[in-house]
Formats: sequence, structure tokens, C-alpha cells
Amino acid sequence: MGLFDGKKGLIIGVANDRSLAWAIAQFIMDQGGVCGFTHLPDRPDDEKKKNRLRVSKCTDKYGDKAKFLAPMDVQKDDDIKAVMQKAADEFGKIDFLVHAVAYAKLDDLKVDTIETSRDGFNLAMEISAYSLIAVANAARQVMNDKGSIVTLTYFGGEKAVPGYNVMGVCKAALDSIVKYLAYDLGPRGIRVNAVSAGPVRTLAGSAAGVDDMQRLYEKMAPLGRNITHDEVGKTGAFLLSDLSDGITGEILHLDGGYNVMGSPGRLLDAAKEMGAK
Repeated sequence: MGLFDGKKGLIIGVANDRSLAWAIAQFIMDQGGVCGFTHLPDRPDDEKKKNRLRVSKCTDKYGDKAKFLAPMDVQKDDDIKAVMQKAADEFGKIDFLVHAVAYAKLDDLKVDTIETSRDGFNLAMEISAYSLIAVANAARQVMNDKGSIVTLTYFGGEKAVPGYNVMGVCKAALDSIVKYLAYDLGPRGIRVNAVSAGPVRTLAGSAAGVDDMQRLYEKMAPLGRNITHDEVGKTGAFLLSDLSDGITGEILHLDGGYNVMGSPGRLLDAAKEMGAK
């Protein structure tokens, strides 16, 4: 018996095999679940359909467990509605949804937050935060009572993390949205939670200086190491499963304990030793 036997759901936000959404989806499918996937729409002039191809390279390995792959732009309500209709046609009802969508222009990510452009801020906020509202609102029509929604956030939404900049502001909004949606959907038993993962090498992470952050976490986190894709997969799946029935509105930190530290910890000890030498 698998943890997700008989369960069906949507995975939004897989870009390639390093995506955290893919780590969650793999665990679900390995545990008997069936998933529908979305990909960024390809440009009409892209004959190779690169966006679809990157995701299909992942999903094709799972055969019928990966039930469908459909284009979706979270800025377009018609796209979202079409995907939900596809889910209804294939599954009838869904039991879970993964939202793993974030974007900001490099021109805005690479400058101090105070220099963020107005257009860049609006774009980043719409895609990275509002999209959870749009997707959850559409999904509730096809989601079973006692379903579960999980999004991916980061500690930069709670504390200032230099270099994370405007995306940190977006994650702060996303964290708040999780709590309000948990309240709105609570009467139906639908839960909404977020995994706040430490730095992991992904397509998005490469734009946010993940290598530097991993070196810091390795020295400061109580566990003295970085987290893995597999751990994100298991934690995300836990929040989507019946094992977490009583949990909603939570920001679950998966970061080796980094978030509990009030000082540099062992990193400070290492600095002192270097100074003594």
C-alpha cells in the first residue's frame, strides 16, 4: 500500500528534473499517486517546444502515473481555467495541488530592493504571490473536501536576506496568502501550507546566489549541512497526505534548523579560530 494510493492531483511549476515541485511529484507517484502537470507555454516560433520538452523528459518516465501535461500561464485566468477543466475531465476531482511558481526579472533581482522598478515589482508579485490565490480559487471547484494545497516559500520572506531582494517581499506576501487561504478553505477541510526550504540547487536558485547561501547554511544550521531534493519531496508530500490532516496555515521550515539561530553559531567559533591564528 502506498501513501497516495487512489489520490490524484495537480503539480504546477516543474521546470526540469531539479525542480522542487518535481521532487514532490516523484515521491507522490512512487507512493501510488497520479499527477497532472503544467508547463510554461512555448513561444509560437519555438518549433522544439523547449518548455514542454524539459518537463516531458521528467514525466514520460512515469507513464500513466503522469496523466497529462498541459501549458499554463498563471497570468492568464483562461489558462488556469483550462487546466482545471483538464483535471476535471481526467480525474473528476483532485485531492492535492502543488504550487511552485515564482519569477522576477533579473534586472530587478540584481539590484537592491529599494531600486526595484514599479513594473518589475508588479510582475514579480503577480506571478510569485497572487498566482496562488488565482490557482486555489479555480482549483476549489474540482478539489475534494479534505484536499491539500502546498506552495514553496523561503526564509527571505520572514527576515531580510541580502541578495534575495524583491523576491523576499513576494515570499512575505505568499506566506500571508497561505494563512488567509487556510482560513477561507478551512470549512471544507481543505488545508493550505507552505514548505520553507533552505537553499537547494534549482533553476530559480541559481539566480539567487544559492552557492553562497549553501556555504552559509552549512556553517550555521544546527544540523551542519544543507537539505536535499529528496527531503523536500518527502516534506511536501507529507503536507499533501492524510498524515498531516490537522495541519493548515503553516510555514514548515526545512532548513536544517537554520531559522532557529539567533547568532552565527559555529560559524562564529570558526571565525574566532581563524582570528586567533
